[in-house]
Amino acid sequence: MSKDNFQIPPEQEPTVLDLYKSVTKDWRSFFNFIQSLWDASRRAELDHALALEVAQDQTEQLPDEPIRADYFPWRSVLALFLALGAQALLEPPNRQANISLALYILAAGICIWAYVKNEWHLPALPVFKQTPDDLSTRLIPFSFSIVFALLAFWGFGGDKFNSTNLVLWALALGLFFYGLWLKLPRAVQDSSPETRRKKVLWGALVLSVFVITLFFRLYRINAVPAEPFSDHAEKILDVYDITQGDYKIFFPRNTGREAIQMYWTLLVAIVFRTGLSFFSLKLGTALIGIFTIPYVYLLGREFGGARVGLFALFLFGIGYWPNVIARIGLRFPLYPLFTAPTLFYLIRGLRTHNRNDFLLSGFFLGLGLHGYSPFRIVPILVVAAFAIYMIHARTKENRLQSLWWLMLVVITSVFVFLPLLRYWMAHPDIFGYRAMTRLTSTESALPGPVWQIFLSNLYRGLLMFNWDNGSIWVHSVPSRPALDVVTGALFLIGILLLTVRYARHRDWRDLLLLVSIPILLMPSILSLAFPSENPALNRTGGAAVMVFIVSALALDGFVSSLGRRRVFVAYSLTGLLFAVSAFQNYDLVFNKFDTNFKLGAWNTSEMGAQIGAFRDKYGQTDSVWIVPFPNWVDTRLPGVWAGIPNRDFALWPDKFTDTLRVPAPKMIMYRVDDLQTENALKQLYPNGVFTRYTSNYVGKDFIVLMVEK
Repeated sequence: MSKDNFQIPPEQEPTVLDLYKSVTKDWRSFFNFIQSLWDASRRAELDHALALEVAQDQTEQLPDEPIRADYFPWRSVLALFLALGAQALLEPPNRQANISLALYILAAGICIWAYVKNEWHLPALPVFKQTPDDLSTRLIPFSFSIVFALLAFWGFGGDKFNSTNLVLWALALGLFFYGLWLKLPRAVQDSSPETRRKKVLWGALVLSVFVITLFFRLYRINAVPAEPFSDHAEKILDVYDITQGDYKIFFPRNTGREAIQMYWTLLVAIVFRTGLSFFSLKLGTALIGIFTIPYVYLLGREFGGARVGLFALFLFGIGYWPNVIARIGLRFPLYPLFTAPTLFYLIRGLRTHNRNDFLLSGFFLGLGLHGYSPFRIVPILVVAAFAIYMIHARTKENRLQSLWWLMLVVITSVFVFLPLLRYWMAHPDIFGYRAMTRLTSTESALPGPVWQIFLSNLYRGLLMFNWDNGSIWVHSVPSRPALDVVTGALFLIGILLLTVRYARHRDWRDLLLLVSIPILLMPSILSLAFPSENPALNRTGGAAVMVFIVSALALDGFVSSLGRRRVFVAYSLTGLLFAVSAFQNYDLVFNKFDTNFKLGAWNTSEMGAQIGAFRDKYGQTDSVWIVPFPNWVDTRLPGVWAGIPNRDFALWPDKFTDTLRVPAPKMIMYRVDDLQTENALKQLYPNGVFTRYTSNYVGKDFIVLMVEK
């Protein structure tokens, strides 16, 4: 009988029990078993490396640009200037909505005409690429990553970070990525002198534009916005708790907050020596806003090439919307920060079939869930992206493969989300409380039928870019568009051209770009219990990433329509549009927003200066108080300005007599129109000196009572 035909009788086949007995017979057998697994893993790695070496390195193909007419694109120019005029008429205070609508309809018709005549086409989408992947896994590290993840999950049960659970978590993440990371051959690069020169020049141009955006993000960061409000007091207290050794995973104060901003602010305070201050909060979030900009550039490249990335970088970097939400000092810019890389790696992964991109997308997806609660909509967008891809996939193999990629993104994000997942399971009521107060009647009864509120919110949310970005003065200029005139006009043209191109070519990336914007608006739109809070620039911040890319796509298409023979005209017009956009965004942030914010904010900095002066003169602040008053200053914030972040200076009227037991000197501040407090204090301190402090803010004077004997 030949060896090939020989079969072991079923009764003689080794069973799982036999394998278990042989492995656990003694320590030598166990270690031999582990060694065999390790050898098998190493052989798989070597086979995988060999397969990649055999694979031919290929330079990435350039997409075929659409055919464009060689004559002067007068239709495109006319459509653009009509759209610019229409958007300019929507600027407050003298809006002309009817004329604007008519001009926009005319611009849309001429834009479609320009598209049909091959004048104005969007840039071609990057070509698809098949990355070699033999689906191999480093089994031993991957297996141990699961073990360490389970141990870390158990370790996070105390709702606090500690050295043990952090090490276990880091080991789980490191082994997980090592176990699944794909080693790829380096792409062949054109190393000719001409290519290197072009790369250097392009890099210098990108860097120059980035420096301009740095100016917009950091200029006058110490003064704009000028004053903190109650949310900042809560953040400072959370950061102070960390300095006292309270390393929370989730901070339940003020309806609950994720952890990243608290630890990041402490790091900023230490590195820049700015202390637990309002400036530390603002500098920290401004830096977060800056970190977002490179990924906007990369995502723009993924949708249309390097020039689209550059245009998106500039428009997003100088934009009033992303600039303001990054300056406030709250968690707002964390939403776009993690949305941009999550989508960049996801979309590039679906285009190139690169496993590593899905790992990175999952990493940023999980990390974003530690940032700002509106980011919780992004997992839904990720699922929607895979659904859109699967609908457009041409083969069953691609559809099945996309399920594996989706699983990879989900599992990776769960590994990164692990601490909050543990907290969520232990305290679902606290973790979801903030969202539930907006989505349901937990805090306030819904003001009408759910479907009516939702449709109304959706309508107003979709109009925020070109009409009204809401009425919340702390992070916007109320009742004006979220976009400047140039970006707003380009955005609507971009939406139109994307819709037309998708209707003709059915590329899933166009549909995803269109669908992503309303999905990323949902954290604001779903404010059903408080519809007056919609739209809100903070809860829609993730959508800003895609909105500015749409505008950049439209601008790139317009520049290309002018052709190579009119390069000077094309870039002169681009420079003019950029200058107009920069001027308006500068005015919006550093004039209009600054002025309007000061009208609404209370002058806690001036009260903090009084506390600081008292301390400098008398060496203590135990005898300093502030009398609370409805809708006035948060009595914790003056202490923050004075470098006392953990004290509430409130003195309630029923405690006035307690101050008599405190030896002089004493200082009590109260609102200028609080006559009841004034009468009570005059009875207690007839020899006290009452002085009206004249504020630099109109209508924000307050009274200072000094008792020195």
